[in-house]
Amino acid sequence: MHNQCVVSNCTSGKSDPQYLFRFPRDPERCKKWVEKCQRQDLADKPPDQLYRYYRLCGKHFDTSAFDSVSPVLKDDAIPTIFDLTNHHILHMSLVAYFFVEMKKSPAEPAKDDVQTAPEEDPYKEYLKSLFEVLLLLGAQNIPPTGPRDDKQDNLKSSNFQALLDYRMNSGDEVLKKMCGENTEGFSTERLNQLIEVCEKSIRGELVKEINQNGFFSLLTDDLVKISGEWFLPVFLRFMDQSNCQRERFLGFLSFEGNGDALAEKLLSEITDTWGLNMDQCRGQAHASSRVHFIKIKAFAAKITEKYPAAGLTLKSTETLNVSLANGIALSGVQLVMSTFKKIESFFKNTPLLQVELEHAISIFYPDKEEKANELKEICRTSWTRGNNAFEVAVEILEAMLLCVDSVHDNEDMRWSDQAAHDALEISKALTDFEFVIALVVLKNTMTLTRAFGKNIQGSTADLHFAASSLKAVAHSLKEVSDNIDVYHEFWYDEAINLVAALEIPVKVPRSFVRKHHTESLSILPESYYKEHLTVPVVNHVIREMNELFSDDSLKALRCLGLVPAIIEHYKTTEPEEDSVQVFKNDIPNAGTLSAELHCWWVKWSKKGKGESLPSTLGETLQLADVKFFPNVLAVLRLIGIVPTLALEDNSDVAYKSFKTYMENTPDKFKSKTIALLNINSDVGCDLDSMVELYMNTYPERDQGQGQSS
Repeated sequence: MHNQCVVSNCTSGKSDPQYLFRFPRDPERCKKWVEKCQRQDLADKPPDQLYRYYRLCGKHFDTSAFDSVSPVLKDDAIPTIFDLTNHHILHMSLVAYFFVEMKKSPAEPAKDDVQTAPEEDPYKEYLKSLFEVLLLLGAQNIPPTGPRDDKQDNLKSSNFQALLDYRMNSGDEVLKKMCGENTEGFSTERLNQLIEVCEKSIRGELVKEINQNGFFSLLTDDLVKISGEWFLPVFLRFMDQSNCQRERFLGFLSFEGNGDALAEKLLSEITDTWGLNMDQCRGQAHASSRVHFIKIKAFAAKITEKYPAAGLTLKSTETLNVSLANGIALSGVQLVMSTFKKIESFFKNTPLLQVELEHAISIFYPDKEEKANELKEICRTSWTRGNNAFEVAVEILEAMLLCVDSVHDNEDMRWSDQAAHDALEISKALTDFEFVIALVVLKNTMTLTRAFGKNIQGSTADLHFAASSLKAVAHSLKEVSDNIDVYHEFWYDEAINLVAALEIPVKVPRSFVRKHHTESLSILPESYYKEHLTVPVVNHVIREMNELFSDDSLKALRCLGLVPAIIEHYKTTEPEEDSVQVFKNDIPNAGTLSAELHCWWVKWSKKGKGESLPSTLGETLQLADVKFFPNVLAVLRLIGIVPTLALEDNSDVAYKSFKTYMENTPDKFKSKTIALLNINSDVGCDLDSMVELYMNTYPERDQGQGQSS
């Protein structure tokens, strides 16, 4: 509800943009707003919920309800204009009429002399119907074609054709006329043209919205395969006119190629084809597995090279430790990460398997009921994605092996053949010494970053604290690196003790033995794993932490100290101007920054009795007084697009919709265009613009739908 008016018959929207105002938190005033709106379904909702999720547009307020600094409502403003069918619309129509009349040239003929406009071009009406059908299918995630229809010349039995037939049978005379007596079905070529134009139109609307709202950050997710090709999903985060965080799914980039050429191609498509103004980009974050890690890093480096303000950082949907491990190109580490994915999928499919694991945990913790219950509770979550994933895996390793071995043996025939097969695959990985030693090294290394990773995904106060604690983390990592021989010895001994209990043989990886047969005969496992596992893991973590959390990115996070609750907590210290200076090129008036920060600090450093101060960035941005601090407002909006910050409730709709589409759509029906239409089904589409774009792109008119254009 963030971006639409709650009044049922309100006409505000894309064609009539209006400022949107939050419901007041004051219970009495909020109640009056609800009564005026005549929405019975809102009557039982508490003021806090109405404040967070519902908006009323400026059409419903008299001019006297606004401050002199429009469009800001007075503290006691009450909506009074709701009869949008008579005097208010009449007033707006008269204003529009006089505006148009004033714009007319003196030579323009009088109204009586103007000929009646001809009827709408039937061909345009026909195209509108086609686009309406396509948009409806996209919104419902219904593929226009079957899995093989796109290989045929016509789509006689497709979903698209079926919906066209339904509309014609329901009285769409334009469709009947334009389709004529064609019985072959709609042409595949024409449908592909419509899909292409539809995608361009929606993306054009998204880019226009983002460019109008100023700065943004660019985010990508792990690569997906569609129709046998790899694509990179692209999202943009920005702050809208209501100072609310937003993310939009912009589409897929083809990920074919390597190195600099691929990076250049991706960036060129974003700027030249999609029309995105990358000069406005103020951050980037990516999520990728090892297979594509190097290519993604090259793409990120190319962006930073051309647009230095677009600093690289961590994505809020990724836990730090799992993200760090995913980028390590070592066979042992990737064995751990791939096994984690198998484990998650294995226990998600059958709830009874979870019971089996919990029973195994009880067996291995007979005298530690509290610890056993804690582990059981953790295992009911998506623990393989957590910052403590490696620690949990070590603690339940024996129980996990007992569980999957029991399922694989399947003595009582309780499990399906597929479950037994999957259990065997997991068991093979768990009993590989390379897996165990890699898991132990990851656990001990990531222990140093675990608390930091938890804080940057915590509350605003936690995130502010994390920005100041990185030095301690860096110091700990350096201490390990400087004394790697000692630490490796401890970690190797831990792995040896663990595999002894599991009766797993200690050995060098088979892949290394095959490639270096002579050398492998003399090398000791402890030496091998130090050189090929421990040292590279520690070095990778240090390098990535330095890149993901540069001085500028930490300064940006420290600017969360502008949140009133944090100011009140640290009232003896004024906000750090040095940190705010990271945004000096993007604020309205850097010359007044010092004075403005001091006034902001004075305002919030002393809390009144019983007063509750805003404790999050979102709450701070909705303060009425923030408009009187233009530099502070600009900085808060810039912090809002930092990819490391978790999105507020209902702001991550695009990412959730993307995940839902990818998980619930069968591979044979996945389409990058239908995904774009489905995920952005709330985007207002101008059918007239779509028709114009189509006619300009494909100027040759084809009056029959079954023919090729």
